[in-house]
Amino acid sequence: MSKLMNRFLLLIFCFFTYKFSYSQCAMCRAVLESSENEGMAEGINNGIMYLAFLPYLIVFFMINFVGDPVDMLVNPESLPEEIERVRKDFGLDQPVHVQYWKFLQGAMNGNLGNSFIFGRPALALIVERFPATLELATCALIIAIIVGLPLGIFAGLKPNSFGTRIIMSSSVLGISIPTFWLGLMMIIVFSVILGWLPVSGRGEIGSFLGIQSSLFTFDGLLHLIMPATNLALFKIAMVIRLARAGTEEVMSFDFIKFARARGLPSQRIVRFHLLPNILIPIITVLAIEFGTLIAFATVTETIFAWPGLGKLVIDAIINLDRPIVVAYLMFVVTLFLILNLIVDIMYAFLDPRVRVKGEDQ
Repeated sequence: MSKLMNRFLLLIFCFFTYKFSYSQCAMCRAVLESSENEGMAEGINNGIMYLAFLPYLIVFFMINFVGDPVDMLVNPESLPEEIERVRKDFGLDQPVHVQYWKFLQGAMNGNLGNSFIFGRPALALIVERFPATLELATCALIIAIIVGLPLGIFAGLKPNSFGTRIIMSSSVLGISIPTFWLGLMMIIVFSVILGWLPVSGRGEIGSFLGIQSSLFTFDGLLHLIMPATNLALFKIAMVIRLARAGTEEVMSFDFIKFARARGLPSQRIVRFHLLPNILIPIITVLAIEFGTLIAFATVTETIFAWPGLGKLVIDAIINLDRPIVVAYLMFVVTLFLILNLIVDIMYAFLDPRVRVKGEDQ
């Protein structure tokens, strides 16, 4: 019972660490924006302090207060001397601050510790599994854009039509249906009953220009359809709502009315006047949501046995493999910080008003 509670606490901690990465990004942005008043150098230095130390300090210390991995590594019936030897071999007999200092020394050299279960560097395991998760998240994001954007624009152009009611009702379902339940239903329908798609796994991996991916084989694509669709469902609903709200707002602007008065075709108005204006907020939001696809792919990867980061961290939580959990959480926090930086840069390129404001200052 205590082991089950430890795993539950570890899952809760992983969730709040993910949420913390959002607030941490906002703190860093606020610090950097304050550089106008305090000086650019001081603002950047404070931002780097937030980036480098605070998330990782919290991650390391909190993870060491949840569970004892020795309980998973050693038979409970082993002699106390054997248990103590294993604890000493992994350095778990030392105080937490000593473990953290050794962790920092290793982190400076790119070593985040060795996995208790696999006996390999945790960072190497993260890097090894990341391409599979990146592939799944990228396909899910593409599906969300291809499906959600046209449906959202249609709902915004014809807000009172019967089709719009169906689209918006479907988007509510997309937000409300649990991912794990939908994944199980997809397996039952498309794999067990119809036999159209494989149940689990990544399938055959192909190579193109030195890049290894299941996208390059037909078997890999078949294995990718269900997990990518399952992961994309919530994002499809989000894109529909963003596109619909943006369309309704932009269609009321004067330049749209002038374009109609000039007799421009509706397709031209949508393509050259409406779409560029609604894409700015959608792209900036989706860039951040891409991080959630990677971080929250754990449920989808577990259901479909997809060999990515999510499956790795769930197995690590079950076995209380601290180095992998710490490396994963640090990776997620760093990923969100990088994505926030990319979003800020992209926004300056996408929105001319931001560039003009910066030049005026």
